[in-house]
Amino acid sequence: MRLANRIVLPAMVTRLSGEDGFVNDAIRDRYLRFAEGEPGLIVLEAMAVHSAKSGPLLRISDDAFLPGLADLAKRIHDRSPSKVVPQVIHFLKIARSGWRQKVGDLTRDDLASIRDGYARAAERARRAGYDGVELHMAHAYTLSSFLSRRNHRPDEYGRTLENRLRLPSEVIAAVRAAVGRDFPVGVRFLAEECIKDGATVDETKRTALRFAQLGVDWLSLSNGGKFEDAIHKPGEPLYPYTGYSGDRCMPGRGYPDAANLASAIEVRRYVRAHGCATPVVATGKIHTLELAERILRDDEADLVGMARPLLADPDLPRKWRDGEEDRVIGCVYANVCKNLDETFQEVRCFLWPKGALQAPRSSDREPPRWPDGGASLRAEFRRGRVELAWHDATDGEAVYGYDVLRAEGDGPFVRTAAKSSHYHDESVTSGMTYRYRVRAYDLAGNRSTDSEEVEVRLPAIA
Repeated sequence: MRLANRIVLPAMVTRLSGEDGFVNDAIRDRYLRFAEGEPGLIVLEAMAVHSAKSGPLLRISDDAFLPGLADLAKRIHDRSPSKVVPQVIHFLKIARSGWRQKVGDLTRDDLASIRDGYARAAERARRAGYDGVELHMAHAYTLSSFLSRRNHRPDEYGRTLENRLRLPSEVIAAVRAAVGRDFPVGVRFLAEECIKDGATVDETKRTALRFAQLGVDWLSLSNGGKFEDAIHKPGEPLYPYTGYSGDRCMPGRGYPDAANLASAIEVRRYVRAHGCATPVVATGKIHTLELAERILRDDEADLVGMARPLLADPDLPRKWRDGEEDRVIGCVYANVCKNLDETFQEVRCFLWPKGALQAPRSSDREPPRWPDGGASLRAEFRRGRVELAWHDATDGEAVYGYDVLRAEGDGPFVRTAAKSSHYHDESVTSGMTYRYRVRAYDLAGNRSTDSEEVEVRLPAIA
């Protein structure tokens, strides 16, 4: 499988499918919109290999789902050079009471069913015209739970690393037997569990090597997202991204860029040191062209995964390719999308126009304009925060939002937020000087000129 570029759209829940598991119009529209941006690889959201009851979730557990899945693959291929693979998943049962099934509850027959389910799903992916398949072994789900250091099954499928690797290894072997050697198979798994007594990269790099030795074609790394530290809301099923491990899985604005890169570097070095050249996908707040190119140039990863940045602007890959990074609608990692998933709502980006189910399309080339008197940017320190307000800009199509730029003292301006009309900066401290500018952007990402600059000198510590 040859990719047009090294950008990967990782599998990202949408909650757009019905509970029947079939591809519908909203799913088609979401992935065709991603395809228009031309990322190298699109990984479709996780789809179940079995028929256990769930909420809105695509399925690949029966041939009945093949027509819709095949149609989606064809539409993506017709519209884009992107390659596309489904991510296939097995999950255990959970209840609104907070009860959840654990790996120790599974019988030998259950394990055989899991192996067979993955193999049949991968074979269906091939028949449906996909370019490969990705096996979901990450986060709170079945195979990740077998890999976990918290797997204490007393038989040959638990406790020691070799035993915990057994079922995932058997799944890979069964999948390969079902699809042949010429159909790409990748694995998504955890570099760090991010829970007490969970696996760290010191162990998971050995997991990566086992998968590489078994002949998988790419290793896609994530962190966290476990049930063990999930916060149970009465009357709701456990959601595995509510605790600290969930934060590490989808690091928000309070985390540094490339927050999970260090573990990906360690995994890649270890695999390479043992003679395997399996490509490694790094993910977690990689959102600028400079950062992505540096990661590749420095051999820290082979591909870069970007989920939320492509949700915010599906055209990002084309804009980067065409030298138009300044027209990208940049993710600000507010994690509204994550919160929508947590509350079982359709996943959207809060930067999109209000009520939109998909990212906007626009071929506009005219940037927004400030009124004749300018933006009239105003800033005031009140209630422990700097409050900014400005006059609206205008655009021939529509003003989409406003970038807020902030500098500390004489330092450089950095984009710190994207807002619709005003902004409250709550991360300021006494005795510091802050400078602000705003710029408007439209649906296509065209930017206005910067507003006038305002400076706020906060009083010294009393």
